[in-house]
Amino acid sequence: MKFQLRRQLNLLLLLLPGAAWLGIFFVIPLAIVLLYSFLERGTYGGVEWQFTGRNYERLLDPIYWGVFWQSLRLALFTTLACLLVGYPLAYFTATRSARWRNLLLLLIIIPFWTNFLVRIYAWVILLRNEGVINTLLQSLQIIQEPLDLLFNPFAVAVGLVYGYLPFMVLPLYANIERLDFSLLEAAQDLGANDLRTFWRIVLPLTRRGIIAGCLLVFIPAVGEFITPDILGGAKTLMMGNLVQNQFFLARNWPFGSVLSIAMMALIIVPILIYFRVSEQATQPKLD
Repeated sequence: MKFQLRRQLNLLLLLLPGAAWLGIFFVIPLAIVLLYSFLERGTYGGVEWQFTGRNYERLLDPIYWGVFWQSLRLALFTTLACLLVGYPLAYFTATRSARWRNLLLLLIIIPFWTNFLVRIYAWVILLRNEGVINTLLQSLQIIQEPLDLLFNPFAVAVGLVYGYLPFMVLPLYANIERLDFSLLEAAQDLGANDLRTFWRIVLPLTRRGIIAGCLLVFIPAVGEFITPDILGGAKTLMMGNLVQNQFFLARNWPFGSVLSIAMMALIIVPILIYFRVSEQATQPKLD
């Protein structure tokens, strides 16, 4: 009995640092944001300790729903584009020899060595009217007038895909690298072609990597504010820009808290889907 009690006490002591970290840096800030969402805005910013539900009523304004939809649309497009580009890249990297695999991984990770803000500003130089892309197309006489590539949703989408592509490739690579390729040979011996082998063997076995990569891209993309602020200008707003503007420009902390809670609620949905799919994941079967 004493041994079991001592063991439980040791487990609690091991969990204490992590629990304290989550409590101080996650639970308490979340509780403060939730509390502020029910308070009145102060005359010169901050909050007044008068509880109200009008902040949530304001969330029903179609203007904000338009921004929510645009954020969701850009995040979904970014996730899909990163998956379509990242899966072949991850598969190619994972199936190379050790020397080439390490080199390709290094090339994928290299962008993390440069500040994200600097990399986004580099796209301004590439996409502006006098930028590299328009200058090259005009010099090749493909276009006569510069294309409108900057300060629009297209530029934001390009920046988001560029910024979050490694977040898709790395979990996919880790999943594909552990794949038992003898299963592919067995499927081909049973008469399955390359497409059927991929659909029935490779894709199900890498499902967890796909979902993990999609989450790692979708979650930060929904709340992005730097990329749309620089590449989208005033024409493209996302949820992160609304939250930033409410806290730092309008100094409306209660409504900024409401927007933050709405964004977190939107992010929770794909996380729940991930756990649901993970529980239902099964081994692939051949017909």
